[in-house]
Amino acid sequence: MSKSASSLSVPKSIRPRYDEIVALTDAFCQTHLNDEYAGLARRMAAALSRKRPSPLASGQPRTWACGILHALGQINFLSDPATKPHMPMAGICSAFGVGQSTASAKAAAIRKAINAYSFDPNWSLQSLTDQNPLLWMLDINGFVVDIRNAPQEIQQLALANGLIPYLPHDKS
Repeated sequence: MSKSASSLSVPKSIRPRYDEIVALTDAFCQTHLNDEYAGLARRMAAALSRKRPSPLASGQPRTWACGILHALGQINFLSDPATKPHMPMAGICSAFGVGQSTASAKAAAIRKAINAYSFDPNWSLQSLTDQNPLLWMLDINGFVVDIRNAPQEIQQLALANGLIPYLPHDKS
């Protein structure tokens, strides 16, 4: 099973709830954001559905959809006018009819459940991953090195050990 296929696997028992939430996030992303956010939202909903017990089993689907997009927005600096797309967090909340404090609390719970943080390579937009200099800094024998400038053999070792998301010269 490919990484993207396994990252979207959802237990049968929670599949109907997952489908409800993803329908909401997909519709929102199609109208206000982009396909990249929609894909991350699907992956995040799937990751939450695989938790035991799944937090998605209780609560309203619109609240979960809002929380997922709010969490992704925080991770990817969606409210920063310098980013594309750009949207205030309050805009996400109002679109789903969810209060800002509720959305913020749900997003915090989601980030905690999946150990997500700002610039997290697992939950970052590809465009932000490319611009994140910290992602490419590695400690090699006590020296901090930008792995993008290292020999290809070292880059391949870093990739094999999960230290970088892809080989810099193979960027798609």
